[in-house]
Order: sequence, then structure tokens, then C-alpha cells
Amino acid sequence: MATVSVVAACGSPAAPAPDQSAQARKRATVTQSPSPTVPATGGPGYSAALSARLVTPESLPPGFTVEIATTMALDAGDRRPDVGAACSRSMIPLLSARRLTGTPSAIAAATLSFDAGPDDLWVGTEVLRTYTDDGARRALADLRTFIGSCPTVVLPDQGGSYRFAVAAGPQLGDDSLHVINATTSGPETLEWDVILVRTGTTLVVVQAEGNKPGGAEHLTRVTEAALHRFQTTGS
Repeated sequence: MATVSVVAACGSPAAPAPDQSAQARKRATVTQSPSPTVPATGGPGYSAALSARLVTPESLPPGFTVEIATTMALDAGDRRPDVGAACSRSMIPLLSARRLTGTPSAIAAATLSFDAGPDDLWVGTEVLRTYTDDGARRALADLRTFIGSCPTVVLPDQGGSYRFAVAAGPQLGDDSLHVINATTSGPETLEWDVILVRTGTTLVVVQAEGNKPGGAEHLTRVTEAALHRFQTTGS
């Protein structure tokens, strides 16, 4: 099973940048079964019950595959960035919504892919987070605050930068947020857009994994399908 992880928040030197392994992961997911079985067990934080509510290939247009993850990283908890970390490399996971503040009571994740041709492969992730309190609302409020305070992170050692913005997006659930995350390195720019939807005490998060500008055309329909799947399953 594939691993869908969220990059460490405060203090991690790693940034979510495109690389060759991402391309290999994209190709590998295309050959997976169109109807994956939900694993009964997984690593810490894995929830089989919540994983059963992830979007399925049958919920998506033809050509999509879904691979359920059994290992995922923890979110940031109640820690807040240090003053000295403002707009630094360590803020990138929080600004890009790969990690969120708060602690979910359960989490599930999957890799999604759509093969439209030999040179046109879209890959994204879906993450479901449920909370026992108002953690979903606080996580979205914190994300808006972080991006408002730090829309750009410059990486002089890499000659590139990350730009973040909250964009107009689909009005879904009780609250929704569309984050544009553009990564520039030399002449190349990639986008890692993400849509987060709060429905009750749950966050449905769908993120595109490194497309060229304008390559997020699947993001909205995948998010709508993921939200519908979650809302029509479970109790």
C-alpha cells in the first residue's frame, strides 16, 4: 500500500518539492485495482472505518484510480510556529495545508490518479480528518491566518520560492477554502492547489500533487465527489 504522509511542520528542513520519485509514484498508481479493498489494520493513526468513507473509483469519472494509505503523519497539534519561523522553510507544511493545527481523532488518506494519456497524468491525495471538538473550524481559521501573514517563502539556497494564496473556490459543506500553492524554481513553476471542506466536525481535504499552472482542472470535481461520498456513508 502507498504511504500518504504530511511533511513535518515546525522545525522540519524538508519542503514539499517535486522530484523524480513523485513521477514514479504517479505511474505506479495507474496500474492499481479500480476497487481497492480497505485494509483492516494500518500504522498509528490509521482508521479502517474512516478509510471506508474515502472516495472510490466508482464515485469518479472513468480513468481514476484510488490507492488507500495505511500510514500517515500526525498533524501539528496545539503547537504554533515560533516568531522566528515566520515565512521560513519550516512554515511550508502548514502554509501548504500538508499539516494542519489541531489533533484529529481519526484520519484516513488515499492517493488518487487519473491517466489521460502518456504525457498527461494527474495525481492528488485525499485526506479525511475527524475531530471530537471544533478542531476542524480552528484548523481552517489558523490556515487562513498563516497564509494572510506569510504569502511567500523564499528559499535562497535553492534559488526558488513558494507562494500561497486563498482563492475563490467551490462553496461546499459548512465552510470551504481553496489554497493556491505555487512553487518556482528557475524557469519552472508547479502548482499544488488544495481544497479543504468542513462538514460538521470533519475536514475533507483534496490536494493536487504538482501540476503545471492551470493543471488543477480535476480538483473541484474530485473534491465534490469526495464530499458526497463522505456525506452519504457512515452513520
